[in-house]
Amino acid sequence: MAERRFLTLADVGEVLNISASQTYALVRSGELPAIQVGGRGQWRVETRVLEDYIARAYEKTAAALKHDTPAGPPA
Repeated sequence: MAERRFLTLADVGEVLNISASQTYALVRSGELPAIQVGGRGQWRVETRVLEDYIARAYEKTAAALKHDTPAGPPA
């Protein structure tokens, strides 16, 4: 079975393990690019775009950790 090109916001939330409202907030802020389709304006996120978002999140986290001076191992 071929991978789907577009995901619903519910699908995206499931992949990221976040709520529907958090997913919608990412889209509304522009942090996660999405398109509206159909007469009811259903949001869709391209699978490639989600993968790019995840890669950027890893880079952002690594950069933040690099500049952070931890006091010791996490509790």
